[in-house]
Amino acid sequence: MAASPEGTPVWADAMFSDFEGAKTFYGDVLGWTFGESSTEFGNYTQAYKNGKAVAAIVPPMPGQDADPKSTWCLYFSSPDVAATAEKIRDAGGTVVMEPMQVGDFGSMCIAQDPTGATFGIWQPGEHKGFELEGESGSYVWAEVFTREPAKADPFYTTVFGYNSKKMQDPDMDYRVFDLGADPVLGRMLMTAEDFPPEIPSYIQLYFAVDNCDKAVEAAERLDGRKVFGPMDSPFGRFAVILDPQGAAFAVIDVRTTVGEMPEMV
Repeated sequence: MAASPEGTPVWADAMFSDFEGAKTFYGDVLGWTFGESSTEFGNYTQAYKNGKAVAAIVPPMPGQDADPKSTWCLYFSSPDVAATAEKIRDAGGTVVMEPMQVGDFGSMCIAQDPTGATFGIWQPGEHKGFELEGESGSYVWAEVFTREPAKADPFYTTVFGYNSKKMQDPDMDYRVFDLGADPVLGRMLMTAEDFPPEIPSYIQLYFAVDNCDKAVEAAERLDGRKVFGPMDSPFGRFAVILDPQGAAFAVIDVRTTVGEMPEMV
């Protein structure tokens, strides 16, 4: 597998205090199975769909907060994680976890954009990233949610070299970033009407599903909570879910589309 261009979303993981509960939830909602826990790396455990790696989950490390807030973290590819960390600082972001090597798998760091959205950087070694994308049970899209697009937009274009286009919609401030071909990331303005002030900037992951409504039903059956949707769009029928441990994510049936694709300029 060739290395992905810098700035390409390549991996996702999350920490769960109820580790077995997370396995049950995502196994039912997204059809994931789970590999052996890597004891050398804090019981980091990969999730699979149809035998292909799609994400990972991990329990809290000893000594960590017994009940950390669970959140999904999206990782962007980098050929040199230390160099990318410097670009993040130079562009006004914060490096939360300094670059570190993870055995033969690769190297990583954790950072925040200038508006507080957290993300990871992954320099691949043996672990290249997603083995399945865009199909049911796998990663398909992500969006930066921020109240300060004037800070966020130039940050991502500077750090990752993205091109940037704005959706021509008078009711929505939405932008997409690309690396010269297909879009790789979206950016949504968090409005005061839709987002309480205590919700910080964040990156929302979308996982593909065969049926959005059934995925929501499965989540609610396992004590997840529907936050938004299901809603039809030109991109697919989607919904936002909070899992039982507070991690937000979206599910989308990309085959069920309604309406014309908006123009991007």
